[in-house]
Amino acid sequence: MPAFEQRGRSRLDMRYSSQTMASRSAGWAPHRAGGSAVYKLVRSSRLYEQIVQQIEESIVSGSLKPGDQLPAERELAQRFGVSRTAVREAVKALREKGLVEAYSGRGTFITDGTTQAVRQSLDLMVKIGQPEGSTHLAEVRAILEPEIAALAATRIQDSELTTMREAVTVMDRAGQDPDAYIEADLDFHLALAEGAANPLILSLLDSIVGLLREQRLRIFQVPGGPERGQVHHKRILEAVERHDAEGARRAMRAHLEQVREDSQSPGGKRPAGRQHAN
Repeated sequence: MPAFEQRGRSRLDMRYSSQTMASRSAGWAPHRAGGSAVYKLVRSSRLYEQIVQQIEESIVSGSLKPGDQLPAERELAQRFGVSRTAVREAVKALREKGLVEAYSGRGTFITDGTTQAVRQSLDLMVKIGQPEGSTHLAEVRAILEPEIAALAATRIQDSELTTMREAVTVMDRAGQDPDAYIEADLDFHLALAEGAANPLILSLLDSIVGLLREQRLRIFQVPGGPERGQVHHKRILEAVERHDAEGARRAMRAHLEQVREDSQSPGGKRPAGRQHAN
């Protein structure tokens, strides 16, 4: 039997949960409690398609579940016996299918398969319904995010708190770099949603916050907008660190009100007569 076929018969576990990350600082550990994903080394001119097929089969069988994190690109390449380019193409294809989502600085995670469809539907609704679409999304955030913050205050894990702290640090240092600030802003809110420990909440928020990227860019250009946002981010983080659900809820409501006011500020200027505490 060829050596690569023998290696391909070994059981490979693709799951890489936040608990694994917290307990092991390097590498990724096999999950022994349930079924493991079994993969074969691939040999084909279109390697990435076989990688996609095997990961899809693992998702369908339940070996990979929503929220599971894939190993790093280098690790996947070693496991499949292919180049990192093939892995990169496979991950891109999986993202286009809505089966995985990649977060800057955190890795690639299995979704529930519906997030992409929801995001595309909402994006179309917003484009067709402008300018009302942005208002409707802001209202949805106002309904969801204060309660998400309250839940996270009682359920959040250290790994998610670390992500929130790192996001605040990046925003503090972003200066005049809107891309860095906005990506960290998204990371902050998504980590909070992860802290709520409800996969439906994470999927819903992930479908919404990405649509507000353009609004965040406008707010970044409002004089003092990023600084005001940071005041509220830090208050939210402090309340969550204290496990103060009501405090986190109030802090998020105040933040969303600040976002609403800044996003409506004409010509990049603050509305007259309104001041925010620093």
